[in-house]
Order: sequence, then C-alpha cells, then structure tokens
Amino acid sequence: MKHDGIDPPKRRPVNVSLDTGIVTAAREAGVNLSRVTEAALRVAIKEARERQWREENRAAIGQFTEWYDRHGDPLAHLTPL
Repeated sequence: MKHDGIDPPKRRPVNVSLDTGIVTAAREAGVNLSRVTEAALRVAIKEARERQWREENRAAIGQFTEWYDRHGDPLAHLTPL
C-alpha cells in the first residue's frame, strides 16, 4: 500500500447505499465491492486534501508565480545531465 496518510488497514463494517443494478453487476463480475470502494475513497480523499492544500496555500503560490514571471527560472543557466 502506498503512503497516503491514512492509518494502516483495519476492517470495520459500515453501511452504504448503492444502486442495486451496480451491486448486482459487480457481484456477477466478481468485483470486490469493499476493495473498489476503498480504492475510490482513497482517490477522493487524496483529491480533497490536494484541493484543500491549494486553497490554503493560494496566496503563497500566487506570490511565487508572480516572482517567477518577473525574474524567470533561477536555474535556467544549468545544463541538464
């Protein structure tokens, strides 16, 4: 498992409501609903945290962008290996 800032996995039963057609199709296809739900939640959590970080750091990002636009890339003189 990749490090995503979420505690190590422990199983906990929860109740969710899903479209019955999706549940039936998933079962017929042998899809593990718990694993797919966990994976989707990890993606949603990561995206929400990234949005929150960008919002919290909007001012600093804007200041850096303005500085970069005025002064250019300070490492441009370096040649790639």
